Amino acid sequence: MKLQEILQRLQIANLNEMQTAVLEQYNPEKDFILHSPTGTGKTLAFTLLLERHLRKDIPGTQSMILVPTRELALQIEQVLKKVHVGFKVTCVYGGNDTKVERNKLRESPALLIGTPGRLMYHIERNHVNINDVHTIILDEFDKSLEFGFEGQMRYILGQMNHIGRTIMTSATKMSEIPDFARIHSPVIVDFSGDGDSKPKISVKKIISPSQHKLKNLLRILSKNGEKKTIIFCNHRDAVDHISSLLEEYEVTHDLFHGGLEQPDRELALLKFRNNSNRILVTTDLAARGLDIPEVETIIHYQLPYKEDAFIHRNGRTARMQSSGEVFVILKPEEDYPYLPVDSETLHLDDEDYTLPTNSAFATLYITGGKKDKINKVDIVGFLLNLPDIKKEDIGLIEVKEKESFVAVNRDVVLGIIKIANNLKIKGKKVRIGRT
Repeated sequence: MKLQEILQRLQIANLNEMQTAVLEQYNPEKDFILHSPTGTGKTLAFTLLLERHLRKDIPGTQSMILVPTRELALQIEQVLKKVHVGFKVTCVYGGNDTKVERNKLRESPALLIGTPGRLMYHIERNHVNINDVHTIILDEFDKSLEFGFEGQMRYILGQMNHIGRTIMTSATKMSEIPDFARIHSPVIVDFSGDGDSKPKISVKKIISPSQHKLKNLLRILSKNGEKKTIIFCNHRDAVDHISSLLEEYEVTHDLFHGGLEQPDRELALLKFRNNSNRILVTTDLAARGLDIPEVETIIHYQLPYKEDAFIHRNGRTARMQSSGEVFVILKPEEDYPYLPVDSETLHLDDEDYTLPTNSAFATLYITGGKKDKINKVDIVGFLLNLPDIKKEDIGLIEVKEKESFVAVNRDVVLGIIKIANNLKIKGKKVRIGRT
């Protein structure tokens, strides 16, 4: 394994302690379980393990990775493509076009990632040749069970007759592993209780009657200033309600929950990643498995019923041993035993506040992507050739299959749209607009 070459492609200096332990303790002849908190790099850990099993002379699918959410599937796809150069990687998930997926599966991918329901759909219809699959990865397995995917996973694993090993990851320890997972005498690497891996978080409580919760939320956002913040609610309806209230106060934000169409969910996360939006209102769907870097603040507008959910929500901040701040808005009658006893109580009711300003960036879409052989360098060059556009006006760029998204300084957005529409990138005439 050319580890340093892989890390260079990923722009990572070194593996962390957990990832190093995984590589050192892994036994290719045995099943393997990794327990480690959210945000510690489990995806890279199991991706590096696959390096020991992938072979160029096997034409079929060699490894199948089951994940609980579409967003996690897409995130893993990007990591696999950077690590396992030269091997075909395909991602399938609910909400995506099944015809497009079927066409991608005509030539068997070496690595297939998917949500359980969609993988089951393709296996039942023989779109996937599973005869050569030697390694199954059950990523965030506890979350898949929590989401009710046991039946689909049981079916998928029941079809696998030639599995050499199963690799399972979980953010929490499981008291019992279901028989259908077919894990026997595994090697276990457990970082779930490791103090160095746990987020360094300060929890602050705000006691607030129901009628004052929104005002206190706005006060917290005011205190945060430009910090990247996730606001958690328990249900989709609550997310929609809080989003509507924030719109009334002209607080720029995005929302994210399972009731949204997949493109809308992906766009909300993209804008949050590229800093054109610093506030995300969401359900627990965003609590695990997503790559949302540099989140500085978590606000629990509603607290979850279980401690595990509280821990996973907080895991969105203070990732990879950094520190984070957590605010909990409680009604006077509410009592949650899992809250830290030393949590500081803040009194914000009398504080004046100024609503947070917009980010300096906004996101533009471009109607061209990987299928058009367009890459980030092409987009940067295209924008810099426009009048009055400077390098510092251009932020994060993400290139998808058929379109691209670029964060640009808000002050130049209208100028770019006016000038650049119908110009060509790599010989393709493109349309440009604001998301």
